[in-house]
Amino acid sequence: MVKLELKKILLKFNFYSKKFRRKSKKNQFQSILLTAISSIFIIGLFFSLPSTVEFLKKPEVVENLSKKKLDRVLSGENLITEDNEQNLDQRYLYEDIEFNDGPSKSVRIKASVLKQLFKDEDYELKYVRSNKTVKPFDVGMLPSEMKKIEDTKKRKDLFIKIVLPLILSENNRIKRDRRTLFKILNKNNNSDTEKKWLVNKFKQYGVVNKDLSTLKVRMDEIPVSLAIAQAAKETGWGTSRFAIEGNALFGQWTFSGKGIKPAGADKDDKHKVMKFSVLKASVRAYQRNLNTHSSYKNFRKARAIQRDNDESLNSLELANYLDSYAETGNEYTKILKKIIEQNRLQDFDDAKILPSSRETLNNI
Repeated sequence: MVKLELKKILLKFNFYSKKFRRKSKKNQFQSILLTAISSIFIIGLFFSLPSTVEFLKKPEVVENLSKKKLDRVLSGENLITEDNEQNLDQRYLYEDIEFNDGPSKSVRIKASVLKQLFKDEDYELKYVRSNKTVKPFDVGMLPSEMKKIEDTKKRKDLFIKIVLPLILSENNRIKRDRRTLFKILNKNNNSDTEKKWLVNKFKQYGVVNKDLSTLKVRMDEIPVSLAIAQAAKETGWGTSRFAIEGNALFGQWTFSGKGIKPAGADKDDKHKVMKFSVLKASVRAYQRNLNTHSSYKNFRKARAIQRDNDESLNSLELANYLDSYAETGNEYTKILKKIIEQNRLQDFDDAKILPSSRETLNNI
């Protein structure tokens, strides 16, 4: 009864109706506002969900630099990133190189047989110097009679005929890889196949941080004349024990325990000279060494500058940056240049190896 009387009094003074009606309208407005906000959020969520899922599902791609930066990479501006060129991941450098862990995978051919074979095929260095073409001979091992060839000119002639096709063949392999790299650099995004190829090359050349500029600097040829000169110097024109027994043309050291121990080495010396299954494997290891080791960073930089200036690779100039290759330092580089000049080895720098198959022809 008291509540009923109180309500009548409130109604009489219009107090109850205004207060409670105002509260009811306010609650209704808040409900409508909350519903609207929730609806907008839910609709937005459903609209953005497909794009979000698609983004998360999108496979990772190797994105090149912006067009502006890419042009700088291709033109050679700021070509070498000092920090990245100093860094080297050595784990996979020699994965594609056959070392001699057992019986040789080649047959040793006598010097007399090789000479006759070259003669029958008209493989003469005087023709190579004039027509710039080389027959694709793949000699696996040096003849054991190299030391017995007393005529220095004939011994040098045979040695060059053996190693020249091997060096040209390995340079062609790098040239094909370099061409593929430039095609990739000209794209904004890379396919899965290209991405896998890049990852493999980053490993082969020990490139860290997937740095394309560093890969471009490292993935390049060694001038033919320079490679022949170093092989001649390191093997005594094919007469050294390392060359005959281990197919080692460039005297590369190893500390793994596998290799040939130098005869005059001290007992405390742990290094050996690398042994290879075939001569071509030695050429590839040599190229990989010059193209990756920090000791030859300046060699690669000088070569890159020659490339950027549209010059032919100059072995006499590049030889100056190989003072770290031997303990004799600058004296070693002088000997290399002397070998190149006295034997006119630069005549072979622009030589081309003839294809051994139609497939090879398409790749050169």
